Amino acid sequence: MTTNIVAEAATREENNAALIAALDETGLNEAESSWELDVLNDAEHGRWIATLGADAIAELAYRFVGGRVVLLTTWVNHAYRNHRVATELVARVLDEIRESGKKITIICPVVGEFIARNPEYLDLIDKVHPGSGAYPQHEPAVGHDDDEQLTAFEHDLA
Repeated sequence: MTTNIVAEAATREENNAALIAALDETGLNEAESSWELDVLNDAEHGRWIATLGADAIAELAYRFVGGRVVLLTTWVNHAYRNHRVATELVARVLDEIRESGKKITIICPVVGEFIARNPEYLDLIDKVHPGSGAYPQHEPAVGHDDDEQLTAFEHDLA
């Protein structure tokens, strides 16, 4: 089975755009979703999972690189979009990271957009390695994509 990288990238961009469009510009006091979610850190698989009962309805994938948390991608089940699930997931993950004292590198544009709308989280961004998704108001550097960013982070481990 072959992978169509262009189709996967287009799907990822489409999903990110849908999640970003669903982010609300209101304050964190309204960051809760329409349901009572549990957010669990599945450290074995490198992801935080939002669950509703026994169902996983959203996740935020991550990796630890050079002592910081690299936030890779956010996914929300289509049936639960536009109910502030991504907003609550990201807010709760960032709160947990803050409690740990770690800094973040942002690859996921959904997280970057969330922080742009909630600047009280700006202090979590690693100043040396902010990531390609950290500041959505800036155009990405020409010739850089997520794979190149991740390769650069892997070199940081050496």
